[in-house]
Amino acid sequence: MSDSNQNIIEKLAFANINEQKARRRWNIFFKLAWLLVTLFVLYKLFLGAPKMGGANTIGATHTAVVSLKGVIESEGQASAERINSALRLAFEASDSKAVMLVIDSPGGSPVQSGLIYNEIKRLRAKYPEKALYASVGELCASGGYYVAAAADKIYADQASLVGSIGVRMDGFGVTGLMEKLGVERRLLTAGENKAMMDPFSPQSEAHKAHFKAMLDEVHQQFIKAVKDGRGAALKPNPELFSGLIWSGARAVQLGLVDELRSPESIARDVIKAEKMVDYTVEENIADRLAKRIGASMGATLGQVLFGTSSGQGIR
Repeated sequence: MSDSNQNIIEKLAFANINEQKARRRWNIFFKLAWLLVTLFVLYKLFLGAPKMGGANTIGATHTAVVSLKGVIESEGQASAERINSALRLAFEASDSKAVMLVIDSPGGSPVQSGLIYNEIKRLRAKYPEKALYASVGELCASGGYYVAAAADKIYADQASLVGSIGVRMDGFGVTGLMEKLGVERRLLTAGENKAMMDPFSPQSEAHKAHFKAMLDEVHQQFIKAVKDGRGAALKPNPELFSGLIWSGARAVQLGLVDELRSPESIARDVIKAEKMVDYTVEENIADRLAKRIGASMGATLGQVLFGTSSGQGIR
C-alpha cells in the first residue's frame, strides 16, 4: 500500500472517529437539555409554591375574591387553613376595597366550617372598613351556609340552592347479611363503648341516643352561628333549621339571602370596585399527593389503634 493511500485511510479513520465523538457530544447535550427541561417541569409541578391567583396584583382599587368550592374538609381545597389564608391576604391587601367570598359547596366538616366562620368574624372586626360579601353559586348548603352566615351580606342567583341547616352522621350496618352468610364477628375491646357505630355489630339504643344527643348539640351550635350572623334578617319559619333546602328566590323571602345578584353585580354595584382580583390559594400536585398519602396512612393507623373508620363522620 502506498503512503498516499495509507494517509487517505488514516484521514478517513480519524474523520469517522471525530464524527462519532461529535455525535456522542450532541447526544449528551440533548440528553442534558431534556433532563433540565424535565427537572424544571417537575419543580413547577411538585415543588413550586401554591398558586395564589392575583394576590400580587397591587396598584388599583379592586374587589378581592376568594373562592370556596367543593366539600369543606381538612385535606381538601376548601379546608379552613387554605380559605383562611386567602381571606387574610385579601383583607390585608392595601388596594382591596372589600372581599367577596364566592361559595359553591354542599358543606362538610362542622369543625372546618366553624374555623372559617370564626376567622371571618375576626377579620371583619380587625378591618371594619372592609366588608365581606358572600356570593352563592350553584349550591350553598349545610357547612357552606354556616360559613356564609358570617358575611356582612349574602347574595345568590334565583336558582341557587341554599340552606340545609342541619347535621347528619351516617354509616351502614350488615349484621343481618352476616347472619345469612353464617359469618361470625369477632371483636375485642377495652371499654364497653369502644365499638360504637361498628357496622358489623348491632346498634344499641343507648349508643343511638348518645349520638343523637351529640348531633343535636352540634345542630344548636350551627343554629346559633346562623342567628348570630343573620340577626333580624331571618324570618320566623318552623322549618328554617329543619335541614330543608330552598331556591335562591325563596331564600330571600326567608331571610337566608339578602338579594339576588351575580358576582359581577356585587363588585360593580355594591362594592363599587368593578375590577376583581382572585386571592384564592390553589393547591399544587405535591400538596395533594402528600395530603392524600398522609391521610391514608393516618386513617389506616387510626383504624388499627383506635378502631376509627373513614366511612363515618358528622356533616
